[in-house]
Amino acid sequence: MRILVVTPRDPRTQGGVERHVTEVARRHAAAGHQVTVLCGDADGEAPRTERREGYEVRVLPAHPRGRDWFLVPALWREVRRADPEIVHVQSYHTLVPPLAMLRALTLRLPYVLTFHGGGHSSGLRNRARRAQRTVQRPLLARAARLVAVARFEIEEYGRELRLGGEHFALIPNGTDLSFAAGAPERSGPPTVASVGRLERYKGHHRVIEAFPTVLRHHPEARLQIVGTGPYEGELRALAERLGIGARVEITSVPADRPEAMAALLRRVSVFALLSEFETHPIAAVEAAAAGCRLVVADVGGTRELAASGFARSVPLDAPAEEVGEVLAEELERPPQAERPATLGWDECAGLLLGLYASILERTNV
Repeated sequence: MRILVVTPRDPRTQGGVERHVTEVARRHAAAGHQVTVLCGDADGEAPRTERREGYEVRVLPAHPRGRDWFLVPALWREVRRADPEIVHVQSYHTLVPPLAMLRALTLRLPYVLTFHGGGHSSGLRNRARRAQRTVQRPLLARAARLVAVARFEIEEYGRELRLGGEHFALIPNGTDLSFAAGAPERSGPPTVASVGRLERYKGHHRVIEAFPTVLRHHPEARLQIVGTGPYEGELRALAERLGIGARVEITSVPADRPEAMAALLRRVSVFALLSEFETHPIAAVEAAAAGCRLVVADVGGTRELAASGFARSVPLDAPAEEVGEVLAEELERPPQAERPATLGWDECAGLLLGLYASILERTNV
């Protein structure tokens, strides 16, 4: 198959959508399919074309520079140039998805869209999410299939968009199965980790604010903030202001080195995800697979994780001291013995290939 993936950001950047695109594209290419990824760049020098692990990535200029709106006019030309049989649009939050869907329609190409619903550091942008979905409804309704990575998306978005279940396919993100391999390596000080892009909505600051309470119970404990992004300076300043700078490490793991993240998580006692919104948090699922105790905010996909018994949830607006008490209690508990049932990335990629094949079979009849 000739598969075109359209996504806002370069897949090498850190984030759940980018990880999904990278893991799936490399496997589809390895299976012998022709895979092209089109993405935008609002910061670096573009356009450029690169070959990565058997698939092609075309990075196009995005406007306005330095913002995450991702208006990419060159998409109109590049979708045709890629000559795909099917188009997969990854996420719906920026100006890339509606342009890609509209172009696929004009070229009479079948397309699918995966929502990858997520939050944003801007409250205004968060409040605009429903309006974005509503405005895109005519395009979403014409998709060959809408792919949900969490069950609540089918129920919530289906009701909101007035689309029946037949419009959706549930294909969760994969996980790297190496996270479940090997015993935990927790011989050092008890460690809490908060993993994700360094944006305010990801909630790293909530974990830092709770950590003085953790230290009252576990004076030797350490906090690792793992990620990159524009909020790093504010997070460092917050830790210093609270007098815990020496106990907080801000680090990162390359997005293309899952084995390094697996090794890190095997040393972590408690994984905290206090994000304002997550759909199917890959890092949290992998943390559970590594035996970490999980503390999550009671929202979206993390609520589903708590309901399944693999995480303890706290209200998003819980006071810092309450969150700290929960983290401290979880540090005293042993590693999780039961691991979540997850899809491997091979299975995720295979399900998507099956979906594409069924769509093309119907299209070509």
